[in-house]
Amino acid sequence: MGYALPHDAASIDDALTAAGSDLDVARHVLTTEANGLLALAATLDDTFARAVDRLAAATGRIVVTGMGKSGHVGRKIAATLASTGTPSLFVHPAEASHGDLGMIVRGDAVLALSNSGETIELADLVAHCHRFGLPLVAITAQADSALAQAADVALLLPDAAEACPMGLAPTTSTTMQMALGDALAVALLTKRGFTAQDFRRFHPGGRLGQRLRRVRDVMHAGDAMPLVGPATRMDAALLVMTEKRFGCLGVTGAEGRLVGILTDGDLRRAMGTALLSREVGEIMTRDPRTIGPDALADEALRAMNAPERPVTTLFVVDAAHVPVGILHIHDLLRVGQM
Repeated sequence: MGYALPHDAASIDDALTAAGSDLDVARHVLTTEANGLLALAATLDDTFARAVDRLAAATGRIVVTGMGKSGHVGRKIAATLASTGTPSLFVHPAEASHGDLGMIVRGDAVLALSNSGETIELADLVAHCHRFGLPLVAITAQADSALAQAADVALLLPDAAEACPMGLAPTTSTTMQMALGDALAVALLTKRGFTAQDFRRFHPGGRLGQRLRRVRDVMHAGDAMPLVGPATRMDAALLVMTEKRFGCLGVTGAEGRLVGILTDGDLRRAMGTALLSREVGEIMTRDPRTIGPDALADEALRAMNAPERPVTTLFVVDAAHVPVGILHIHDLLRVGQM
C-alpha cells in the first residue's frame, strides 16, 4: 500500500479516504519509516566519523538543540548521550536567545537539529558557536541550508517520504533524526570504551540497574558459606547443611579449592541405612558449576537457568577456584532479577 503526496485540500481528503484500514495505515507508516532508516544507513560516509571525532574531542558537554519536533527528538538524544557516558544537556533555542546561551561555554560542542535547516530560532545559538569557536554539528535534510552551511560538520538526512498521507507531519524525518542520534551516542560510547559497569553507575535504580549488579554485591561470604571437607562424615555434614540453610554443601580439598558440591539430589540418590556413616566425598557431585565474583548478577541467573541442568545455588570462586561466596536464586529475586 502507498500514498500519493497530495497537492491541495481535495487531494488531501482523497488520500485520507483511501488510507484503508487501521492495520494498513500502521503497516504503511512502519514500512515507510523503515525505508527511511535503510536509506539513511546507506548514505552514511566519512562525514559521520568526522562528526563523532568533533563531539568526542569536546572537553565539556554536548549541547543538543532543536525547535518543535526536532527539539523533542533532541531532548531524547541528550538523555541518551548523558546516560552512556557523554555529558550532555538540551538547550531550547528560543530560551537560548533570552539568557540560556550562558549555559553554553568554551569546551562544549553543539549538536543542532533542523529538518529544513532554516529554523530562525537557531540563529543566535549558531552565532554564539562562531563567536566562541565551539564545534557545531548539524543534523538536517538540506545541504544548502543556512544551518548546514554554518556547521563544522553537517549530517544530511536522505530525501525520504513522510509517513502521513499528507506528507507533512514529521514522522520519517524525526525517526531518522532519533536513529542518527542513537548512532552518534553508541559510536561515542564505543570510542570511549564505555562498559556495562559504567552504565550501571548512571542507572543505579530500577530493574536495569539491578541487573547490572555484580555477584560480589549480592553473594553470601565468610561464615555464611556451607563448607566441609571430603572426609567429613555425613552425620556431621547434614548438621552443617541444616544450619546454613542453602540446601547444599560446598566440599573443599587441598588449598581450600572447591572440589565438589553436595545437594538434596545427591542425598536422595545415596539414601540408605549406611548414609550417615559415609563420607561426603563418596556422595558429592564433582566439578560443580561456579561463577566469579565480578560476573554480573544477570550472568549468574543465566547460569542457574542453563537448560541442560538448572540449579538454585552457585558457589562463587576466585581465580584459584577457592570459594569466596555462595549465591542462591532467592538472592537474585531479592535484587529484582526475575
